Amino acid sequence: MPARPKVLVTSATGKTGLPTALQLLEQGFPVRAFVRRLDHRSEQLERAGAEIFVGNQYSLSDMRTAMTGVKRAYQCAPGAPNFLHFNAVFTAAAYETGLEHVVTLSQWLAAVDHPAQMTRDTYIGDILIRMRPEMTVTTINVGWFAENYLMGLESALHMGVFSMPLGDGNVKKNAPPSNADIASVAVGALIDPAAHAGKTYRPTGPDLMSPNDIAAAMGRALGRKVKYQDASPKMMLKAVKAISPPGYSAVMLSGLKNYTDEYRRGAFAVNAPTSDVKTVGGRTPEAFESIARRYLAEHPELRPSFAGKLKAIGGFLKILATRAPDVAAIEAEKDFVTLKDPKFCLEDAAWRETHEPSLPRALREKVA
Repeated sequence: MPARPKVLVTSATGKTGLPTALQLLEQGFPVRAFVRRLDHRSEQLERAGAEIFVGNQYSLSDMRTAMTGVKRAYQCAPGAPNFLHFNAVFTAAAYETGLEHVVTLSQWLAAVDHPAQMTRDTYIGDILIRMRPEMTVTTINVGWFAENYLMGLESALHMGVFSMPLGDGNVKKNAPPSNADIASVAVGALIDPAAHAGKTYRPTGPDLMSPNDIAAAMGRALGRKVKYQDASPKMMLKAVKAISPPGYSAVMLSGLKNYTDEYRRGAFAVNAPTSDVKTVGGRTPEAFESIARRYLAEHPELRPSFAGKLKAIGGFLKILATRAPDVAAIEAEKDFVTLKDPKFCLEDAAWRETHEPSLPRALREKVA
């Protein structure tokens, strides 16, 4: 029996990189895990049998070295500035080292004229990675991750409120996938390139859910009543600024502002849910309540306590006292590329043509 080929996993300690590497190892495939630094996550990978490569993913020299001796790779750009630079470095190294098959993590929103620079960069990166005819590519278009909601668990636990700028609480707007389910689709495509070359998949959770559904699932996981509260985009930006570490990426901040706008408009509801996790990943997609319960089990600090409630209240007061970041000013200061006529996805005829065959009727009529 021929030896199974080694697979390079970039961003290997990230949200999807870590489970992708672990699932490949479980399937008996050798893995080279590209990491920025050694920490408890890289130790977990090493214990599981991965070869650890420490380097700079923006360095062409490092990427060339990481690709030496591998023919398949998972391309996952870091959640950081210079997003397009990473894609260019990866593509150049793939060309020089003769990579044969890549699974690339794209975005459901990726569009040529999108307001978010990160999303436009993703669109361009998707073109670059497909330009070399000798290399096959499988694209994964991920929407709004289930984990995005979990940042609201502490407030839900101690204050009974799940607050995000997601619009009407009764409208079903997303089918949230777990990180492990997203990874399973990547793994399926990496294991069998011939079956998945040239294809695009969109992993989702099993159910299209409203913000009220999300809050109710959180409540069941927490064992208490949780109410959804539609926050203003300004309040969300205040919260991000208040709780994020120093140097939080301006690109990510700008993207988050636009993505919540897309959420309220209904772009993540288009064609959701899908069967890709089952058919490509070979597993039943995990329900959001199960994801929340598992997250709580992994974070024992999220338990009811007087000290925890005081901390949550203090965090809320800090958010109220924080000055909202001026995203437009930040974009100008960072010399972001701006478009004269940007388009959100449901306003973009080209995006709709490739994404909306089963667009919900209410949304189709709204944007027609």
